Amino acid sequence: MNKKIRIGICGYGNLGKGVQKQIEKNNDMELIVIFTRRNPEELSKHTSVKVASISEVMEWVEKVDVMIMCGGSATDLPIQVPEFAKYFNTVDSFDTHAKIPEYLNHVDVEAKKGGNVSIISVGWDPGMFSIMRAYADAILPYSHTYTFWGKGVSQGHSDAIRRIKGVKDARQYTIPVTNAMERVRNGENPELSTREKHIRECFVVAEEGADLVAIEKEIVTMPNYFADYDTTVHFISQEELDKNHSGLPHGGSVISCGVTGDSNKQVIEYSLNLDSNPEFTGSVLVAYARAAYRMQQEGMAGAKTVLDVPPIMLNINSRDEVIKKML
Repeated sequence: MNKKIRIGICGYGNLGKGVQKQIEKNNDMELIVIFTRRNPEELSKHTSVKVASISEVMEWVEKVDVMIMCGGSATDLPIQVPEFAKYFNTVDSFDTHAKIPEYLNHVDVEAKKGGNVSIISVGWDPGMFSIMRAYADAILPYSHTYTFWGKGVSQGHSDAIRRIKGVKDARQYTIPVTNAMERVRNGENPELSTREKHIRECFVVAEEGADLVAIEKEIVTMPNYFADYDTTVHFISQEELDKNHSGLPHGGSVISCGVTGDSNKQVIEYSLNLDSNPEFTGSVLVAYARAAYRMQQEGMAGAKTVLDVPPIMLNINSRDEVIKKML
């Protein structure tokens, strides 16, 4: 029997927990350690897997085949991944689109020092949606590609609301504008502004005595988050938030519209409807962890993206089995 791929998880928030659940469904892998900046003893009460301090990571260099990095894109991954890539194969979900080229180059240098493979920006966007955009661009040159997100909870936007004075808790939903999507599906190739593509709906629990008018104004005028969108704010109780908005659903669509011949409209669409954003993202990370391990076994090194990985590398089954079943 082939040995199992030994996986480590760095970071044990919603994403790390999602990764753990998916590893349990893949019998060619085993999760052997979880690294945390918190007190390992506290986390050990909630899992049977070994939990270690991130300061002890060097003790695991020969014991972990792939490290799945589950920190945040703002401050964790840009620091952690280049350092870890020197010693481990890594997979991460860095999602700051504008900074991906710079991040890729940085990780590439460090991964090659250790002869490791680091697959960056893995998830559904960037990730699966990136692949769909690339396929459409290749198949329908000069096509117009549109990406719609939602309906789903934006964790970053929800956090931005929670940081406002007087806010106790909040959830923010990103919702695509139905009319805009239908125009795209009809092959109209419309020019759409940010406001025309998505709306934002906020459910806010205010602290007792807080100025609701001031909170709403600060939300709808917040630059880079809400100012460019039609935004609705609902003030609700903590009980209602916990009852109706405790999940983390998300999804979206990539729609590409092009023309073949003289005037034949062609539309390609790829959509996701997710009950749990972190669990689905974790599932994508796990598949690419398998690919990172296999690629290193074949002598590859350096930073890769989802666009560099053949689909055959992701599947638990052999190449012959995948071709017979899927092709």
